[in-house]
Amino acid sequence: MEFSAQGRTTILKERLQKIISHAGICSRRKAELLIQEGQVKVNGKVVRELGTEADLKRDKIEVKGELIHQEKPRYFLFNKPDCVITSVSDPVGRRTVIQYFPNVRERIFPVGRLDYHSEGLLLMTNDGNLDYLLTHPSKGVEKVYEVTVRGKFSQTLADNMSRGVKLKDGTRTAPCKVKVLSYESDRNRTHIQMTLHEGKNREIRRMMEVFHYPVFKLERVKYSFLTLKGVPRGEFRRLTSEEVKKLYELHQ
Repeated sequence: MEFSAQGRTTILKERLQKIISHAGICSRRKAELLIQEGQVKVNGKVVRELGTEADLKRDKIEVKGELIHQEKPRYFLFNKPDCVITSVSDPVGRRTVIQYFPNVRERIFPVGRLDYHSEGLLLMTNDGNLDYLLTHPSKGVEKVYEVTVRGKFSQTLADNMSRGVKLKDGTRTAPCKVKVLSYESDRNRTHIQMTLHEGKNREIRRMMEVFHYPVFKLERVKYSFLTLKGVPRGEFRRLTSEEVKKLYELHQ
């Protein structure tokens, strides 16, 4: 896979199991089994090594005799509702984000994730290259969340939290921005804005657990320069070519 910036071309290869899962053939774990079983070929040669990388734009990749085709890149900004799984499928039948795109023929997938009870801005694409650039830990894409917790949350505590929090599993979160927006005394709830650059699983909820503040609502309202403006809950819009270009240029 490649992109250009100021006349330069960069090729970014991905692991075969990731390419196969993103193409909608099967899960990544199943793809690993198919590779080990010798059912995957790259440029006509059987590949059994799980660490093998390839570029779908340049390499001929076959799974059980079926050629994986390079689809036209598609990019969407989705406003995820509560109680929806950030996945293309769910083994127990819960509603998934992909079910909101019934008329999209390409095999799109979510960029990163929002947990089951989190809402807001989620990018969907079939561009594995952009997915890699945006989700790699070293990239640090800025994400802004609005969080509602039970109890009065002081700005002093917010300032302490912004320096990083030692979670219950012993890991420590990276520094972030935490700002108290308002407090509803009649409902005993505080509205907070948090800006993060890393993406640990359920990071905000786990940070709040350390200080014993139950989270009532968690919404991602901004992803880099993208916002939810004009996109109602459960709806989506296509990214413009300029927005896609800008996302790539963030990481040049």
